[in-house]
Amino acid sequence: MIAQHSPEAADQSQDRDRLIRFISVAMPKNENPAGLADRLLHQFGSYASVLSASSEELRSIHGVGQHMLSGLRVIREAALRLHRSRLMKDAVLENREKLYEYLTAVLAREVIEQFHVLYLSPSDHLITDEAQARGTVNHTPVYPREVVRRALELDAASVVLVHNHPSGDPSPSADDISMTRQVISAASVLGITVRDHIIIGNGRRLSFSEAGLL
Repeated sequence: MIAQHSPEAADQSQDRDRLIRFISVAMPKNENPAGLADRLLHQFGSYASVLSASSEELRSIHGVGQHMLSGLRVIREAALRLHRSRLMKDAVLENREKLYEYLTAVLAREVIEQFHVLYLSPSDHLITDEAQARGTVNHTPVYPREVVRRALELDAASVVLVHNHPSGDPSPSADDISMTRQVISAASVLGITVRDHIIIGNGRRLSFSEAGLL
């Protein structure tokens, strides 16, 4: 009987091969790249999660050196640029999965809260994704006037608010809901629409629009 291999097992094997090749290039003196690849996959679960892990998380893995951290940063930035370029080809909200993949790559494993704004053209194409603020592990200060001011500078017709929950739970807090309403109120005065507020957890997400919270 021919053994059947699941897609998950195949993906894991490919991730392992990618990591082994990367380690061999980034750390040519490493005598056991397969062992380091196995430790990384055991800790983070996938090649994509290794790329998005923080430097602090990666340093906790025995065998990870500065050359590897620098190499991973280069690959991560290249991957984010690729995600962003794909996102800019279409109307942002027409392909939710593509949008969520990008936002997850940017924010899912951040250890402190970050607040981003996606500024959209009248045709819903991405003008730019900008980080507006960095906060603590559970709070980010957001200034509605700054969001609106920047939208006017960019001639944006609408915005998508985005932030992460380092806890991994994307459920909105009372402050998240209140802040969203404040931005909606400030933006509406000048004819700018808040299309969504997306919270990214670790492997989970919540859309205010899809949840009926806008």
